[in-house]
Amino acid sequence: MRLGLVITILAGLILIAACHDPAADKPKAVTGEAAQVSSPTVAGQKYLITAQNSKIEWVASQVTASHSGSFQSFSGEVDYAGAPEKSRVSVSIDTSSINADDPKLTAHLKTPDFFDVAKFPKANFVSTEIKAGGESGATHTVTGNLTLHGVTKAVTFPATIAVTGNTASVDANFSVNRKDFGINYQGPADNIIRDQVVLKLTIRANKG
Repeated sequence: MRLGLVITILAGLILIAACHDPAADKPKAVTGEAAQVSSPTVAGQKYLITAQNSKIEWVASQVTASHSGSFQSFSGEVDYAGAPEKSRVSVSIDTSSINADDPKLTAHLKTPDFFDVAKFPKANFVSTEIKAGGESGATHTVTGNLTLHGVTKAVTFPATIAVTGNTASVDANFSVNRKDFGINYQGPADNIIRDQVVLKLTIRANKG
């Protein structure tokens, strides 16, 4: 009985450790049909997004472990028209610049199992609507078209947006379902990959 109790306790502890999901406490992006992109109401001041002033980071997990990384090459702009609600954010990412905390994983992510960077070298996002107020204390809710892995979907997520002096800041930390964009690789049967991937955006665009 004692041995059985010890085994039960150890199994429970292993299960708790194995089941941690980094996306569990993050807002989940809502995906839907892509929306038509219209011109901003007012031509605005441009703030340039570069890999030198901003970060696009991610965290993905399997049943037993999680991995983090980033995209190292991207560009874009905030077209600021006096208020976030009248403005637009757009970003283009070089998918081949994906980087993970494990070199073997970095190489695997570039294959057809995941991003298939030879076939889909770019991922793009352009906002279609920015509303005041957002989940988890965010200042705004952003909706835009995300093109990834050859699939374009509307995604909606909370973000904190501020424009001060020569800098436009956008901060967001949310999860998105990779299968919504046709990235369906499951991983090994005893260590499957979770569907939700956390994206962390730290944008510090400089006035152009």
